[in-house]
Amino acid sequence: MQNNSTLVIRNIGNLYGISTSPYSFKKGKDLSIVEQLSDAYLYVKDGKIADFGPDASCTLSDVQSIDAKGGIVCPTYIDTHTHIVFATSREEEYVMRLKGASYEAIAESGGGILNSATKLGNATFDDLYASAKQRLNSMIAMGTGVVEIKSGYGLSFDSEIKMLEVIKSLKANSDAHIKATFLGAHAIPMEYKSRRSDYIDVLINEMLPYIAEHELADYCDVFCDKGFYTVEETRLILTAANKYGLKGKIHANELAVSGGVQVGIECGALSVDHLECTTQAEWDALLASDTIPTLLPGTSFFLDIPYGEARKMVDYGLGIVLASDFNPGSTPSGNMAFLQSLACLRMKLLPTESFNACTYNAAAALECEDEYGSITKGKVANIQVMTSINNLNQLPYYYGQNPTDITILKGKIQ
Repeated sequence: MQNNSTLVIRNIGNLYGISTSPYSFKKGKDLSIVEQLSDAYLYVKDGKIADFGPDASCTLSDVQSIDAKGGIVCPTYIDTHTHIVFATSREEEYVMRLKGASYEAIAESGGGILNSATKLGNATFDDLYASAKQRLNSMIAMGTGVVEIKSGYGLSFDSEIKMLEVIKSLKANSDAHIKATFLGAHAIPMEYKSRRSDYIDVLINEMLPYIAEHELADYCDVFCDKGFYTVEETRLILTAANKYGLKGKIHANELAVSGGVQVGIECGALSVDHLECTTQAEWDALLASDTIPTLLPGTSFFLDIPYGEARKMVDYGLGIVLASDFNPGSTPSGNMAFLQSLACLRMKLLPTESFNACTYNAAAALECEDEYGSITKGKVANIQVMTSINNLNQLPYYYGQNPTDITILKGKIQ
């Protein structure tokens, strides 16, 4: 990365994601509104967005200049749901699913999350850090600048703490803005299958106090779904987490209409994520709450399961966030541009809606909307430059490609 105190981006065909008014989470019809400026420049100073305007009015000189070549410039993506700290890939389960095995059946046989937990328990801190840093760097190269990273492949005190320590080191050694989520309640370990309450006791009375004392997590997550954690167990864990100042970010309604949305709202969860299985009851509950619905189309694509009903949710008046769910079992990709293509093609979102769901709205799902998510004077200069496309509709149209030529984080060219 280059350490630049000042730089200017010139010859911008379209500058997208401008926001000059007070932040307001975009819902319903507002989700399709993206402010833009054509033929623009953008000035970065001391890691912040200092100014922008018509390119013809730019009088800056003796400043490092980037030529956008008539392409687009916009905020970096904000990926609010990832699991990028893991030991090894799980392509053997991918082949099992190609042969007809379901995600649930693989999990029940000791595969899935439990498989990753076994492998992670045998991995060293250094190996986990090196592989996670590589994944993070690949995401940055594809335009992501803010990332939430979960634990949850440990499922024991030592392994969960090891994961959170890796995330802490990533925070300290990357220009990406990172939030950490404790997901000890990702699955029930095999040794606790017949005594679930004992493991939940470990989560609440051993892991949470240590994590809070050592400031290892920003949030607490629970996989509240069919075959995983019940509504009652979820309520118990999130209530305990709230006492330590850790808001909830729940896995909800991926495999069934589980009650996860309602218990998340009840416990003041910041977001409820997945939502492949919802009814109007969930939409009504979300519409009356401040909890943010987050959809993960990459999971639906890779597992070949139904997609969340984003189009109907937005038409109903909801605001949504899109995230990658980058993980070894159900979504081995952090390509947010492809995520937008899926959201448009399979969820029937407009390009502007998918863009806002990955940037502007996503900032609220990590409580960083005052610093990230839009082109606003004074915000952190997390910016991506795409010289090969000239309008926002082309971003999901050219599916599967990485259109990001330059990623700038905290004013530094990566």
